[in-house]
Amino acid sequence: MSSSAPPASAPRPAARGPFAGPGEEGPRLRRAAGEAVLAGLLVLLAYVALDWYRGVPSMLGMTLDGGVMVVLALAGTGLVLVRRRFPAGSVLGLSALMGLFPATGLLTAVAAYTAARQTEARRRRATLLLAGLALAPLVCFASAPVTGLGGRPYGLVLGAVLAATTVLVPGLVGTAGGQQDRLVRALRERTAAAEEARRLADSVARMHERSRIAAEMHDLVGHRLSLISLHAGGLEMALRAQSPELREEAALVRCATRDAMRELREALGVLGPLGRDTGTDALTDATGTRADIEALVAESRSGGIPVEFSWEGDDLDARPARVRRAAHRVVRETLTNVHRYATGAQVTVAVTHTGQRVEIQVRNGAPPVPPAASTGLGSGRGLTGLRERVALLGGTFEAGGRPGGGFSVTAGIPADPADTAGSAPGARAADAAPAEEGPSGTGDQPKPSRRLGHFQRGLTSTATGLLGLVGVGAMMLFGVVLVDKAKPTPAYHPFEPRVGMTWEQLRRVGISDYDVTRAAAAGREPRRPRSATDCMYPWVDDTAKGGRLQIVRYCFRSDVVISIDRFTVPVVTEPQPPRGSRAHD
Repeated sequence: MSSSAPPASAPRPAARGPFAGPGEEGPRLRRAAGEAVLAGLLVLLAYVALDWYRGVPSMLGMTLDGGVMVVLALAGTGLVLVRRRFPAGSVLGLSALMGLFPATGLLTAVAAYTAARQTEARRRRATLLLAGLALAPLVCFASAPVTGLGGRPYGLVLGAVLAATTVLVPGLVGTAGGQQDRLVRALRERTAAAEEARRLADSVARMHERSRIAAEMHDLVGHRLSLISLHAGGLEMALRAQSPELREEAALVRCATRDAMRELREALGVLGPLGRDTGTDALTDATGTRADIEALVAESRSGGIPVEFSWEGDDLDARPARVRRAAHRVVRETLTNVHRYATGAQVTVAVTHTGQRVEIQVRNGAPPVPPAASTGLGSGRGLTGLRERVALLGGTFEAGGRPGGGFSVTAGIPADPADTAGSAPGARAADAAPAEEGPSGTGDQPKPSRRLGHFQRGLTSTATGLLGLVGVGAMMLFGVVLVDKAKPTPAYHPFEPRVGMTWEQLRRVGISDYDVTRAAAAGREPRRPRSATDCMYPWVDDTAKGGRLQIVRYCFRSDVVISIDRFTVPVVTEPQPPRGSRAHD
């Protein structure tokens, strides 16, 4: 038997990225162009973010030639575009590229997330992520002297930090997302299978009930036809002597009745074996009358079920047999369910017969003792059969739990369903329900609702992805700054001029002649060396200590320092005028 499960439950094929199948050139090109632009923006943003921290560009080897960086960025864009079709090559290529050009770290994060999400094999996914984690530090270690990172150990540590933030974290998130996708897909498939099983069970229940109704029809009509055939035979025997000319008519009626009986058996035999009721449930002229319903109530009371019974209106003995039989079935099936699943619960059976309808209501409260776990909640086929029987008569049927506990069954049956059985709205609804319901029993959603749902899901996915990229970028920048701060720096040794240096060497470190210092040393300095051709008096701290100023003198011969002298000179201050006196010009 072919399944009629909705196609939405089938597993969705993995996206092909820019290399989609034929007939998808337009969407493929638009998607590839959009992803290429986004990849370029990610590389640019990563470069700007790393450049924001002072010293990071040179520290990360980003002093590469501009043309080389453009080529590396284009290579990273190409690798991220093929991440769905070639996940392993994309992750490994971007991991290696990140060791040369760390601004491609966000692209590596995108590729690692996608590969981990769409790879179902656990071992293959773990191998891919571990390879990406190892490749980035190795490339960074090997290329550290070329890219300007400095020492190889520092390149190894920096590559490990970048790999952890752009391969490990996105890979773990993608693994969780892939497991969620597969779980949701499996749940959808199970839901679709359960819905299909429920439809099949309901169909079997309806067919069984129709077979039962056919058996009842056979009993009713067959009984009437048997009586007609019997009376026709007696009439044929009586007319043999009294009116031979009418004997043939009687024989014709008897033969027609016999043929009708045979055709009825053949027509009803198509429905398969007909289970016939026996014992107290056998179809009789009293089935469905007040006495019959009272007998059912009395039988339940004898089984320990407290049942309250009420009847309003005339008896059903004058109503068609199918109406009486439906009333009998509703009460009997409901009381049987009470015996099975609500033993000891208080039950109320109310039958109201008006001129046009027969209303039957059976309610039970919560059982004093919960049913055993093995009892379960039943298959529901009995209620499905009752719904089918009432719907074929043009009636209504409702069954469900009560707010305070318990269960309620309500059936409304036309008192004379001769004109409504064939065109009953309930029957049409019962037959059309499986075709109209969707996978979840709620029916197909209109197209605008589906479009809105797709738009909302797409917007949510885009916002989540952007937030994830922001988080990965922040972690990457924080890790880079942290590694940079932990990088050992050489000890600071102040510059000490010495004899033998040239005038140009002193000038390059900021030591030059200062006229004020030369003037302060004039007449108070020690004797110059005889071979000195010139001397330099650089700037000194103008803070006097003990009334004297410290001065350093560099004497040169042929622009080479031959002596460095340090001496002090007194600080001369102008005398202050006495208080109260006026200054004269």
